[in-house]
Amino acid sequence: MGVHQYFKSLNDLEKLVRCPGKFKYQDHNVAAHSFKVTKIAQYLGTVEEYHGNEINWKSLYEKALNHDYPEIFTGDIKTPVKYASGELNMLFKEVEESMTTRFIEEEFPPEYHEIYLKRLREGKDGTLEGQILSVADKIDLLYESFGEIQKRNPEPLFFEIYEMSLLTIRKFSHLTCVQDFLENILTDMLKERFIPKTELMDITESIMNKEI
Repeated sequence: MGVHQYFKSLNDLEKLVRCPGKFKYQDHNVAAHSFKVTKIAQYLGTVEEYHGNEINWKSLYEKALNHDYPEIFTGDIKTPVKYASGELNMLFKEVEESMTTRFIEEEFPPEYHEIYLKRLREGKDGTLEGQILSVADKIDLLYESFGEIQKRNPEPLFFEIYEMSLLTIRKFSHLTCVQDFLENILTDMLKERFIPKTELMDITESIMNKEI
C-alpha cells in the first residue's frame, strides 16, 4: 500500500502496448510514448519560446510526462475507437478520472492529494502548454503510424490513424510550432523512401487542403 504502489505501477506502463490487437512491425508502449511526447513537446515549446511566446516549462513537462498515466487503469484504446463519438470519448475520460482519483486518495499521503489530483488530470486544455501537449501527442502517433506504413503494413487502420492525427495537428495551425512542423518536419518525413508513397501523399494533400 502507499506510494510504493505508484512506483510499482510505473513498470506496468511498459507492459501497456499501444494500438493493441493489430499486427505491427514495431510495438510501442505507453511508457515509451510518454517519454517521446515529452521530447517532442520540449522541441515545440522551444520553437514557441524562440518566437516570443512565454512557456511555463514546469507545467509543460508535467503535462507531457503524466498525460497517459490514467491508462494504467483502462489500457490503451485505439484512436479511431476512442474518438468515434464525443459521448464515448467523454465516458473514457470520466472512467479514467474516477479511477485515478480513487487511486490517489487510497495510496498517496493526504498532504499530496491535491498536488497529484492536479498533476495526473487531463493536461490537454486551452493553455499554450495544453495545446502543445495535444500536438505532441498526435505527432508521436503520426510517427507510429508512418513507421508501419513505411514498412508496408497492410492494415488500413494505420492510414486512418495517420489521417486523424494530421487532422488534429492542423487544428492547431495558429501555433508557430505547428506551422514549423507542417512546413519543415512533415515535408522531410514525406521525402523518405517507402512504397505506398502515392497514397500517403494523396491523404496528406487532402488534409492540408481542408478548411479547418
